[in-house]
Amino acid sequence: MIRIAVILFIVALIAGALGLSGVMSAAANIAYVLAAIAIILFIIGAITGRKV
Repeated sequence: MIRIAVILFIVALIAGALGLSGVMSAAANIAYVLAAIAIILFIIGAITGRKV
């Protein structure tokens, strides 16, 4: 999940450099949500001691 978030952040950076603000904002928002979900799942897994 983190891999997809990083790829979308890279897509957002490239889209921003090319001036495609709509694609940039969509990719950045999706990447932000995926990264937040991955961090939350990691914290839950660390607290419970299980893989989630």
